Amino acid sequence: MRHLLFAFCAIAFLSAMSFARADDVETINLFDNDLAAFKAPSGWTKVANVKIDPDNNKALLKDGEATNDTKIPVFATLKKGKDLHTKKKFGDVEVHLEFMVAKGANSGIKFHDHYEIQIFDSYGKTELTGEDCGGIYPRSELKPMYHYLDKGIAPKVNACKKPGEWQTLDVTFHAPRFDAEGKKTTNARILKATLNGQVIHDNVELLTPTGDRWKEPEMEYGPFMIQGDHGVAAFRNVTIKPLNGTKE
Repeated sequence: MRHLLFAFCAIAFLSAMSFARADDVETINLFDNDLAAFKAPSGWTKVANVKIDPDNNKALLKDGEATNDTKIPVFATLKKGKDLHTKKKFGDVEVHLEFMVAKGANSGIKFHDHYEIQIFDSYGKTELTGEDCGGIYPRSELKPMYHYLDKGIAPKVNACKKPGEWQTLDVTFHAPRFDAEGKKTTNARILKATLNGQVIHDNVELLTPTGDRWKEPEMEYGPFMIQGDHGVAAFRNVTIKPLNGTKE
């Protein structure tokens, strides 16, 4: 009995330690030190805030210049910019971000540069696909002209706010796993995703990468990407919590 009690206590202790280690993992603010976390960022403007253009709802306007006293810096693609790719490579992560889009705007985030969750002006839509806000983007082909191969994975609900309003997206992503020979043993997953507090994905398996990356080799660690070359969008409070370390 003593041996069983000791074993039970040891398991409980190790479990508690594992939870403690998970809680102790550092959350990285990707917008600290401007955009130093990203490779060669360009086309992004740092401002105190943004607002929708009252004369053109397809545009966002700067709402004050960013200063040293700005508590929450905002980075926006007010014109066409470039995608932001992190210097570090991540495996399993928890990501939090706040975003604003103009009318009809298109953006997104990608895990490993491969698996995209769409950011899009889908306010008021009733029939959703993976192309809508919070959707897991469809597979596609570039030639003979860009076209979809499927509908992607639609969000469970349309939680998208009006253009010009700040929105919040939280995602827990688990990377694929591979054996010693490099054969994939476990597919990537979106364990949970919430948009503006509503669950839009729950334990969704990603059989392949998304978009035109669906034929590309997958990996256990890869960069995190914020899309900047598709439309007008702004981001703030972008944080990433690596759950199983990072790689340079």
